[in-house]
Amino acid sequence: MSKKAKKPAFAMSRRKRDGLILACLLLAAFFILLDHSKLNNFLTSRYKLEDSNSADFEKYNAKMFLVTNVVDGDTLDINVPDDGKDYTRIRLWGVDTPETKDPRTGVAFYGPEASEFTTKQALDKDVTIYLVENDTRDKYHRLLAYILLPDKRFLNEVLIEEGFGYADYRFKHDFYNKYKRLESSAKRNKKGLWKEVTVDKMPQWRQKYELKDLN
Repeated sequence: MSKKAKKPAFAMSRRKRDGLILACLLLAAFFILLDHSKLNNFLTSRYKLEDSNSADFEKYNAKMFLVTNVVDGDTLDINVPDDGKDYTRIRLWGVDTPETKDPRTGVAFYGPEASEFTTKQALDKDVTIYLVENDTRDKYHRLLAYILLPDKRFLNEVLIEEGFGYADYRFKHDFYNKYKRLESSAKRNKKGLWKEVTVDKMPQWRQKYELKDLN
């Protein structure tokens, strides 16, 4: 008499196998839907950003506005409503002046001088705003701009040229290399903050660049 063959210990019933296949298919479908959801969110946010950039460019670029407030050496307000406020806050492209209002850092070296300089140059004056078409806002939703003063100089450049601010190496922009050259000249001629500034008095982001160069 032949003995009945035993099933291997790892053998799986058809019902279990079908159930496992179904679970795998459902999991695959879930990840596909998740990827589609992420893609839709990405596309939606991108289209909103493009629409926002386009609207900003049409609203502000190459137009003249009155400066109503100076927040800091590199930040000011103009007289046009934005984001539910009766003004638009502008952060200057390509320049970083020492802080005076940031509670995390306090008043930084040469901050008051930079704020005073911007106040004298721009407050209560009509300036012309120029934007980068596809990059009009920073992460705080401030308008990013080059500001042309009534005397036909750009405030961004003058701040660096006269030593009231640093060329901002963190973000690329249309005049990135020019601003680096302006800073090199100010540093070489010990203008403004470059007369007495030491690495420990610089903004933290700039200290990293300076220490890197020293190494």
